[in-house]
Formats: sequence, C-alpha cells, structure tokens
Amino acid sequence: MNTVTLYTTETCPYCRSAKSLLAGKGITMQEINVQRAPGKLEEMVKRSGRRTVPQIFIGDTHIGGFDDLAKLDRQGGLMPLLA
Repeated sequence: MNTVTLYTTETCPYCRSAKSLLAGKGITMQEINVQRAPGKLEEMVKRSGRRTVPQIFIGDTHIGGFDDLAKLDRQGGLMPLLA
C-alpha cells in the first residue's frame, strides 16, 4: 500500500476534512504539521509547488488539497492509487 502523506496546520478546517475522509476509509496517513516542523513548509512547497494546506501525496503522486482528494474519491480513483 502506498504511503499517504498530508502536510497540515493545526487550525486548517480543510486539513481536518482530509484526515476525516481518509480515516473514515481506514487509511492510515503520515501527517506533517508545517507549523511545528522546521523546514517542512519549504519541503511541501518544493514537492507540490503550492503554499496552501493541506497538500496531499499518495506515494510520490501529488493529489493536491482537500477538494482534489474528495473529487478523486467521488470519481473512484482514490482506492486504486493506494494499491
């Protein structure tokens, strides 16, 4: 199973929604809080090209933010990416 990585902040409602969607499907994730981890914001920007959270990766595939994750799930593309 591919690793799911979420770059988040503590106060972001979209981050909470992404974590809830994934947890509801029984998907474990690696959460990286860019507020608490020095250098992780720069890592996130380098990997995604974006400065907003959440930024979600499945393996090395950049999914985007919560709206992108929810759309991928609705279209049936989330679970195949995890395999």
